[in-house]
Amino acid sequence: MAADQARAVAGDQRQLVVFLLAGELYGVDIHQVREIIRVPEVTRVPRTPDFVEGVINLRGSVIPVIDLRKRFLMPPGAEDADRRIVVVEMGEQTLGVIVDAVSEVLRLEGDRIEPPSPYIVSLDTQYITGIARLEDRLVILLDLNRVLHAHERDELDRLEERVADVDG
Repeated sequence: MAADQARAVAGDQRQLVVFLLAGELYGVDIHQVREIIRVPEVTRVPRTPDFVEGVINLRGSVIPVIDLRKRFLMPPGAEDADRRIVVVEMGEQTLGVIVDAVSEVLRLEGDRIEPPSPYIVSLDTQYITGIARLEDRLVILLDLNRVLHAHERDELDRLEERVADVDG
């Protein structure tokens, strides 16, 4: 019985990678994060959506990189040493996401997460899955699978293929 209770408690926990974007904290499920890297030289690719910064070569793989500030229609941020690319897995696709800074990896009990308010949820904010309440701050939880629409993910797939064809 004690083992079942321990599993139930462990199952209620979530681990998040927390990052900063325009002064706010955001969290994504750690299971989606492959790695966190400094922002290298990004190769721009013509005729891509505005929020697509370009592609990077990460250990022999071409990975599209998006700027979350641009995706969320936020003003541009400073290009300082704290900026990072969070490399994430979205289904079969690997994607780099530029953020202002990575804050921490956080273990959080499920009861500290509230659903997003119906007043802030709209078509453009459907990727917000909840708000985590910490002692002195709030963390907006993102579902990265919803940040890009299906046609945008398809466009990024085609971008990878175009760049791979040029390199190959």
